Amino acid sequence: MHIALIAHDSRKELMIQFCTAYSGILSQHQLCATGTTGKQVAEATGLAIQQYLIGSQGGIEQIGAKISCNEIDLLIFFRDPLNRKTSEPNEQDILRLCDVHNIPVATNFATAEALIFALNRGDLDWLKDRNEALNQIMFKI
Repeated sequence: MHIALIAHDSRKELMIQFCTAYSGILSQHQLCATGTTGKQVAEATGLAIQQYLIGSQGGIEQIGAKISCNEIDLLIFFRDPLNRKTSEPNEQDILRLCDVHNIPVATNFATAEALIFALNRGDLDWLKDRNEALNQIMFKI
């Protein structure tokens, strides 16, 4: 599975704690993240993470493009709904893309844990089948 990680500045430490706690599960998957989040999580956990631009410079849009191309299976986005900085991009666009493309998304620790447990049990294996079917349809000649 391809998992994208994004965290607002005030939630980066929470993302590090989450990824540390579930590094055994996360290490079995392909991870990508916005720049600062990816760098901090990789340094703290040793996880291999493809890093895009920082969020305010287009990293969220890069992940959004991957979602639009069905190249992301799961999004974990720890956002701060009460103290959003003006320099942080509006998360509504990427959340809308997840809804459009039926991508499971967690915006808080509790939901992220539920998705990780489901992923570990195999409850999200249908995502692989969906992606294979979409690829066959899109690349059928």
